[in-house]
Amino acid sequence: MNLEVQEVYHLILVGKINKVIMAHYVTLDENNIVISGGPGIDEDILLEGLEPELFYGNIVGKVVKRTSYNTRGGIHYKSDGTPSEDQTKAFRKNYASIGYTYDEQRDAFIPPKPYPSWTLNEDTCLWNSPLPYPNDGKMYTWNEDILNWQEINF
Repeated sequence: MNLEVQEVYHLILVGKINKVIMAHYVTLDENNIVISGGPGIDEDILLEGLEPELFYGNIVGKVVKRTSYNTRGGIHYKSDGTPSEDQTKAFRKNYASIGYTYDEQRDAFIPPKPYPSWTLNEDTCLWNSPLPYPNDGKMYTWNEDILNWQEINF
């Protein structure tokens, strides 16, 4: 049976796959780019003897990876936005969205590179601008032509 990932999530939601739905999973294309995602069963529950990543992957015929909704920059956050006491919950560096790349060597999700001049932070797997964001309370946008932050005037 080869179902699209949305059909799998529908089966979960209508109770055909009746397990605890707390984890999030994403589907990767042949270049390890995230092409879709949604909720799934907790990672510690087996489906037909398989871990969820393998079970869902077999159904959709693609690689499926779990991602942590509360992980950003390698840090797991509580619902109030503060870092969790238990950082073992941090998983794959960043919550994956469509367009993110899964890096097998880092076992991490990396967002698309926003500008050519930005560099990857190996610890967070997030992109850093060449200059830090100004800390003066004003709003800025990155201007790649001048390689600097430009104030947004409303």
